[in-house]
Amino acid sequence: MMFLTVEELYTHLHDETVSVISRETEAIPLAAIDAAVAEARSYLHDYDTNAIFSAEGDERNALLLLFVKDIAVWHFVNLGNACIDIELREKRYDSAVNWLRLVQKGDLSPDLPAKKAEPGGDEIIGKIHFSSNPKRSQHF
Repeated sequence: MMFLTVEELYTHLHDETVSVISRETEAIPLAAIDAAVAEARSYLHDYDTNAIFSAEGDERNALLLLFVKDIAVWHFVNLGNACIDIELREKRYDSAVNWLRLVQKGDLSPDLPAKKAEPGGDEIIGKIHFSSNPKRSQHF
């Protein structure tokens, strides 16, 4: 089972719009969904992405699902402009990517499973932040 299905895109696009752009084949929207999941996965490398993206139904994080849909729709509508408000889709795509960047930087902590140490591998320590005191100059 996939993290996101073509039928779930109908919350973001009308079914006739999906039909026009996809030309009645599921290969095109499935490719957009795969690209969206891969893009989201690349931002969430500190989390257990296998567990996150293998979840189904109500087990999925609702906010992440919403943003993955936005990214998938953005990749999908770039194939053709059939009754689509591109500015709205671009804003929603940018919002989704900004949220993923905030999660990646650690500014947001979504309710997602943390990455687990691989068997026989090193223990995962977590994020380390390096900094120094502000530079001071002496004036005599």
